[in-house]
Amino acid sequence: MDFYSLLIQLLNAVQYGLLLFLVASGLTLIFGIMGIINLAHGSFYMIGAYLAFSLASLTGSLLWAVLLGTVLSVALGLFLEWALFSRFYKRDHLEQVLLTYGLILVFEELRSLLLGNDVHGVAVPAALSASIPLTDTLSYPVYRLFMSGVCLVLAAGLYLVIQRTRVGMMIRAGASNREMVQSLGLNINLVYRLVFALGVALASLAGMIAAPASSVYPGMGTQVLIICFVVVVIGGIGSVWGAMLAALLIGLVDTFGKVFLPSVSGLLVYLLMAVILLWRPEGLVKRT
Repeated sequence: MDFYSLLIQLLNAVQYGLLLFLVASGLTLIFGIMGIINLAHGSFYMIGAYLAFSLASLTGSLLWAVLLGTVLSVALGLFLEWALFSRFYKRDHLEQVLLTYGLILVFEELRSLLLGNDVHGVAVPAALSASIPLTDTLSYPVYRLFMSGVCLVLAAGLYLVIQRTRVGMMIRAGASNREMVQSLGLNINLVYRLVFALGVALASLAGMIAAPASSVYPGMGTQVLIICFVVVVIGGIGSVWGAMLAALLIGLVDTFGKVFLPSVSGLLVYLLMAVILLWRPEGLVKRT
């Protein structure tokens, strides 16, 4: 493999890892901070992709589709937390699993009724449709670089919110000791509602920006859910920065595994998880 082919695979691995992080960061916030096992998290990724397809068709602009879709995703997260999840914080994990599995079925049926079961494509914006030439025969799409850039900006924003703001301080405090935060007079229920809405928005946004690159199809949420749980476990439950490290590591292993070891590439990510858990059962990064 020559240098430029290796560079393309490396860029693909980083882009895939950053997209995984965007989905998994929401999952680890909900799972690690709120204690909710949310099997429906992959459905939010699917909802984002279908929102991009529907809204881009209506508005003629992917940018407007993403902006409107993000607002709708936040509203959906706020509603679901208020109507359903707020009643399950102190319930057994099995009940949480049943609730979120039921939501998967509801979302899939609604998707089928409203938009059918066909595979759809979302057009790449004209301003981002070019490719950067690397050699006479190889080039790299600008849109994939744009995806990586958006993910990095959102990761930096997430860091600033959690580590540098009062809301972030309340989130970290609520994750450490919910009862103590309540005794200090802080509205922990509102904090959890905001965290859940943020998690939904991140997963949905990942689906929206990924739609032009990967198409929109039934069942896409289930595929991403499985790998995102692997990211959360490897990175350390509740650690956003562990999720970033794990997602990039999985992106590299999965991408280069398909290039160099295609016959066993499907096993490599899970072997990586097994090795890391044997070495560090708590994951790469402890929750902070």
